[in-house]
Amino acid sequence: MTVLITGARGQIGRAVLDRLHAAGRPVRAASARPSGLDVPAGVERVELALNRPDTFAASLAGVRQVFLYPEPAGIDAFVAAAEAAGVEHVVLLSSAAVLSPDAESDPLGSHHLLVERALTASALPATLLRPDAFASNALGWAHPIGAGLPVQLPYPDAVLAPIHPADVADVAVAALTGPALRGRAVTLTGGRRLTLREQVGVLSEVLGRPVPVETITRAEAERQLSRFMPAPMANSLLSFWATATTTPTPLADTTRTLLDTPERTFHQWAAEHAAAFTTA
Repeated sequence: MTVLITGARGQIGRAVLDRLHAAGRPVRAASARPSGLDVPAGVERVELALNRPDTFAASLAGVRQVFLYPEPAGIDAFVAAAEAAGVEHVVLLSSAAVLSPDAESDPLGSHHLLVERALTASALPATLLRPDAFASNALGWAHPIGAGLPVQLPYPDAVLAPIHPADVADVAVAALTGPALRGRAVTLTGGRRLTLREQVGVLSEVLGRPVPVETITRAEAERQLSRFMPAPMANSLLSFWATATTTPTPLADTTRTLLDTPERTFHQWAAEHAAAFTTA
């Protein structure tokens, strides 16, 4: 039963692909530029772009499950093509942002909500994985830390529950290989809450040197973030941090509650990626 992996270049998509392939499951890696995909030997690469319906039929032929990255452009046509191809289950990498009261107007929330609604309105059984903040978001601090500069934050005391990306991949694989999560919507977090300041402190401990935190204004943070993401997305992220300063992110399901395996910690993630923070 072939599993189509969309977003095969992404950290979660590639981890899911590797786990399924190692377990002997037939997988197909999809990308808008498949020739550039570096995949394990024996894994088929296929062209798939959600804004190009002409790529749907070949990518879905013989597929019974899909691991889907969220992209609202073309999602209705893709869902229809998946139904026609006989797909039996979709596991969507969504976001906890869909649970926000203003999800419909929030750029991040609405992006994922549109995909969720297209799936739930269809006949396709779907598992919706809604991770909250990723531990890997800390890579945004790699440059200042590597250069020996302070980490500048507008809301250093925002309380998050960062999840290791590998935990998300493990839950996705469980959803694709067993019945327990099929049809469920699951919010995912790490097992411990940490402020952004405490996350920087963990990195300082792992690196064995001080990493100062400097509080900046929201306007300055928006200016900085807008160099790397659309301004509406930057504003959405800042609002999330602002809310988490007064209303800590609640702990939700983890690998411990869903898979009976210990959650990976932020400290573990930091130790695994220490090299990313050692050069400017």
